[in-house]
Formats: sequence, structure tokens, C-alpha cells
Amino acid sequence: MFVFKAFCYLFSAALLTAVLQACDPESSYQPKVQKEKEPAFEQTGKASWYGPGFHGEQTASGEIYDQDERTAAHRSLPLGTEVEVTNVKTGKSVELPINDRGPYVKGRVIDLSRAAAKDLGIKEKGLATVKIEADSIAKKKGGTQEMSKDGGTKQIAR
Repeated sequence: MFVFKAFCYLFSAALLTAVLQACDPESSYQPKVQKEKEPAFEQTGKASWYGPGFHGEQTASGEIYDQDERTAAHRSLPLGTEVEVTNVKTGKSVELPINDRGPYVKGRVIDLSRAAAKDLGIKEKGLATVKIEADSIAKKKGGTQEMSKDGGTKQIAR
């Protein structure tokens, strides 16, 4: 019985030492912090939205435009590219595909569907400064690539 009690005390002491060492803020354990991947495409500028006059018409991708779906038109991103559009002022964001060409008004970088504009909080005002990001670019014929900082290549729209 004495041997069993001694074993239990010794085991408890070892366990307590291990727990205290694991909680030591100066221990050498450093958790791995995953670095955020740099987006393949990034652009900031004015966004507008389009809807009623184009609803039911064919887009540049061949799809029928539905103002109640989250989609967008961009001048140069390949059709099918998935982007995240963030309203710089409010921080609201939406993910959507590029399925059309535009905008055709100088000074604007993206035309959003009515649904996307509503989600971003710009439907009433009509314009907002947004940030457009894409993790990858849809493949297109004759696409161009550029060297990134880490030596890899990234596709860019021209």
C-alpha cells in the first residue's frame, strides 16, 4: 500500500510539473502563425450598380442577367473570376463572380448587380469606394502573368 501511495504522489508531482511548464509564458513553444496569402488581384475604386434596364438580357459570359443574383461586371478580369468586393467605408463585403463587361462610365471600376449593391449598402446612394480582391484569376486565352514577390507567378488582368 505504501508503494502505491508513493507512486501516486510521484506521478501527481510529475504531472503538475508538466502542466506548469506548459503554461510558462517563457517556454520555447511558438505556435505557427499561418501567413495570409497575397491576393492574385487587388483594386480599389468606385463601384456602381446596374439592374432594371438589363434584367433578363444576356451578359458577356452568355448568362442571362438577373439583378437579384450577386454578380458583377468588370472591364478586364476574366469572366468567371470569383471576387470579394468590400465597401471601404462600412467594411461590408460580398463574394460574387464576374459575368459581364463594364462599367462603361469613366472613373468606375466595377458594376454590381442590384442584390450585391444592396448587400454592400450602396443601393440607395448608387456609388461607393470599394476594394476588389481575387484569390485566383479564372483562366482566359492569352492571359498574362507577372512575377510575385515570392518568385511565383500571378495572373493579372490587362
